[in-house]
Parts: sequence; structure tokens; C-alpha cells
Amino acid sequence: MTYHLPAGKALGGTYLVDVSPESAGWGHSALRVLELPPGATHTFDSGESEWIVLPLAGGCTVTTADEFGGDTFPLHGRESVFTGVSDFAYVPRDSRTTVSTTGGGRFALTGARCTRRLPARYGPASDVPVELRGTGNCSRQVNNFGAAGVFECDKLIAVEVLTPGGNWSSFPPHKHDEHRPGEESVLEEIYYFEFDGPGGCGYQRVSPSGRGRNTDVLAEVRGGDVVLIPDGWHGPSIAVPGHHMYYLNVMAGPEAERVWLIRDHPDHAGIRDTWPDEPADPRLPFYTAPEKS
Repeated sequence: MTYHLPAGKALGGTYLVDVSPESAGWGHSALRVLELPPGATHTFDSGESEWIVLPLAGGCTVTTADEFGGDTFPLHGRESVFTGVSDFAYVPRDSRTTVSTTGGGRFALTGARCTRRLPARYGPASDVPVELRGTGNCSRQVNNFGAAGVFECDKLIAVEVLTPGGNWSSFPPHKHDEHRPGEESVLEEIYYFEFDGPGGCGYQRVSPSGRGRNTDVLAEVRGGDVVLIPDGWHGPSIAVPGHHMYYLNVMAGPEAERVWLIRDHPDHAGIRDTWPDEPADPRLPFYTAPEKS
């Protein structure tokens, strides 16, 4: 199994990225990245999965239809992942969805196999919590648009992470591949990367935890790359100096409770004790959520 998929290696039909539970060899998490020219339309069936349509660049209109009726959600979107928080649309399982765009754009479809059918909903950008994690050169920004406890889904958890050039994120290394009630939950994870300009790159580490597939990855990642994490200690994610790094995290798993519980690598967990004594990187936040109208 290849866990690092460079840009172009996860193509699927009309999608720049098409990672399904079948292609990843696991049970729940999925990601598609769709690029549409101006005036284009794309229709897909959600099947057994719930999806969040998230603009990465540009805006679109999301329309859902099923036996109960349908909904339409205009998404304002954004210029790029480095310029602002985006609004989004939740699409339930067992429905047909059309994404249409006047100006063109690139759109992420974050998905998870699920059992409950929740209603289609609009997620305003103003409701997205923007969080700063870590301090010093471990500082990063997290846009918690689809985090557990923030936006209701059945299985899907999705967040965006922005790391200033030269910083480390996903640090300390952590894992979520073992069922430990109240301490750790089992979640399959996808990382999708973008950078703020030509030549941008970073490094992603996944080290074996002794469970599952014993996943082992040390990859140079560039825009459009994907890393699959079925298990293992993951982190750091390192942005090279001079280029800011973005990654979209998609997570889901078999746990009855939708919760993000992680266990830090014991060799590095102590770094958290130093954070209260250091300020966050002054370059952060790159932006905040817009005020509610």
C-alpha cells in the first residue's frame, strides 16, 4: 500500500483527488477534490456517505435532491485557502448533489461512510472557530469547520490547518489508532496539502505505532499531494521556510461516539509543557472568521 500519493496519483474520473474507503483499504474516510471551469456543473451521488462541500478557491452553488425534496446553498467561498475562512454545505447520504460555479474554482468534498441520515445544511464562515495551537515554531492555525462538537455529522470530522513557513505542526506526534475510552479514539485520516506559491513544499512523517499496518512514511509533500494515515504516530508536518503550508484533514472511524481523542508520542509529549511560556508565532492568525451579520 502506498500512503504518500503525489499530485496526479490519486486522480479519479473528473476529480483531481479521489480517495475512497475502497482505494485506501479502510472503512470510512473519503476525499475528493473537484476543479471546475467557469460555468461548469458536476453532479454526484452521496451513496452510503455523508459529505461536506468546502470551497478551496472560488465559490459555487450546492443543490441536493432526494425522495424528501431538496435544498440549495449558495457558497461565497474564498480566493484561496490562505485568504480566508469559507462557508460550506453538508450533504446527507442517499442523495444526489450538484455543484455549479459561475466563476470556476476548486472544491473539496470531504466524506465519511455513515449510518445516520442527517439533514442537508449550510455552514456559514462566521460560525467556524479559528484556533491557534502551539507556540513558537510549533504554532499553527486550525479552522475547525467540521470538528466534533462544532458541526454535527454522523462520522465525519474535518478541519483545516495552516502552518507558517519554517514551522512544525502536527507536533508533538500523536496517534488515534486504538480504542481507549476517554483517552483515544480510532480514526482513519487523510491529509491534503496546498502551498502559498510555486516551489512550496513540506515534509510529513508517520512512524509505526505497533498497531494495524505499522504505517511508516517520510515524504516531501507539495501542492495537491495526499498522505493516508490508517494508523501510526503522525507528525511532524513541516513547512519549509519562505512558504506557508495548508492541509485539509479528513477523519472518520468505527467508534460509536464521534470524538477526536489523541495520544501524544511519549518521547515528545513534554513539548506541550513549554508552550505556556512562549508566545504564538506573530504571523498568526493569517485571518479570522468574518463577523456574524
